[in-house]
Amino acid sequence: MTGWLASVADAAEISLVLPAGPDILDLKDPGAGALGAWDPEDIAHVVRDMATMPGRPRLSATIGDQPMRPDAVVPAARRIAATGVDFVKIGFAPDGAPDRCIDALAPLARDGAKLIAVLFADLWPSDPCCLPIDRLAAAGFRGAMLDTAGKRHGLRHHWQDDQLGSFVCCARAHRLLTGLAGSLRVADIPALMALSPDYLGFRGALCGGERTAGIDPQAASKVAACVAGLPTATPPPRQPEPVRS
Repeated sequence: MTGWLASVADAAEISLVLPAGPDILDLKDPGAGALGAWDPEDIAHVVRDMATMPGRPRLSATIGDQPMRPDAVVPAARRIAATGVDFVKIGFAPDGAPDRCIDALAPLARDGAKLIAVLFADLWPSDPCCLPIDRLAAAGFRGAMLDTAGKRHGLRHHWQDDQLGSFVCCARAHRLLTGLAGSLRVADIPALMALSPDYLGFRGALCGGERTAGIDPQAASKVAACVAGLPTATPPPRQPEPVRS
């Protein structure tokens, strides 16, 4: 069953989106890039505050937009993992040394950190065979998701649905959690749900279309309803025709 992830820019937004029931709260600063990072102390504070919440969503947090060098990626991932967050999201681009970064993160995964690789669909070739999915699995990553580095166009602009479906199947064959994100709209949800990823990720759709705006609770409820397969709007009652004399 596909769940959904809500990216929140700060602690104040958490209370706005929680009533919609996201499965994962993603602590990410949209004003600081595709994977803008929160301060680790703020992440740890949220982890502590939500630790005893009944039925709380899982928490993920990003390490920031890092160059593909192990000396940059590994320390950033360790800082976020130390906060106690459930999932640590790490962006991977084909430039630089992504393979070396993946291998260098294997000890952190062995230590128990649940690492999620974020692969940017607008930077990698649109072919799952070109992605380092087998290497991620061998390094002990918990999951892999497709997102976009640029937010002008959505995920489905860069990859066709059959390619996205192949990614989901490939990642699942390697026992990885699968996620799809990247300027997704409510209109994208039915087609992407049919591909059966483990979760869909949203930010802009929760903010009325502008990812750097604040969370709109009504927009969040609309996303939640569509993921659940419920009607997202109720037509107004038909007004009676005026009586003509």
